[in-house]
Amino acid sequence: MHRTLVVAAFFISGLMGSVRAQKTDLEPLHVTSGTVLTFHLQTRLHATGEDETDKLPRGTNLRVKMLESVDSAVDRDGTEFRGLVVSAVVSGDEIIVHPNAEIHGVLVLLRSKSHPDGFRYELLITGMKDQGKFYDVTASLNPSLFVEPSDPTPTTKPPTN
Repeated sequence: MHRTLVVAAFFISGLMGSVRAQKTDLEPLHVTSGTVLTFHLQTRLHATGEDETDKLPRGTNLRVKMLESVDSAVDRDGTEFRGLVVSAVVSGDEIIVHPNAEIHGVLVLLRSKSHPDGFRYELLITGMKDQGKFYDVTASLNPSLFVEPSDPTPTTKPPTN
C-alpha cells in the first residue's frame, strides 16, 4: 500500500511538472485609439466580381485609423472594433476605397500550429462601408492568416499630426 501511494505521488507530481512546463501566456495585442495600422486584404470568399472590392488583389494594403482601443488582456475574443480608412485604395485610375470609409472588424484568437503557444491574437476586418455601400471583406494585420508575423506586436503609438 505504501509503495502504491509513493508511485501515485510521483506520477501526479510528474504530470503537474509537465503542465507547468507548457507556456500558457499568449502574446498580448494592444492597440490604442488613433493608431494607424496596415491591414492586408485576404482572398475573398464567394467573390462575384460584381462590386468594386472584387477588383482588389489579395495583399492590397488598407491603412486604417483605429477609432477604439483594443487590448487582448481586457477584451474578449469576438470584441468588435471600428476604424476609418486614411488613404484611398486605387486600381488603375479608379478609386476603389475612399478615405474615411468605415471599417468594421473583430479581435480573434486564431489557432496556429506553428506558434509556440498554439494560438495568437489577430485583428480582422470583416466589413467596410464606403459611400453608403457595405462590402464584405476580410483583411488582417499579417499578409496571410497562415503565416506567422515577423513582428507580432503592431505599432501602437497614435499618429503625430
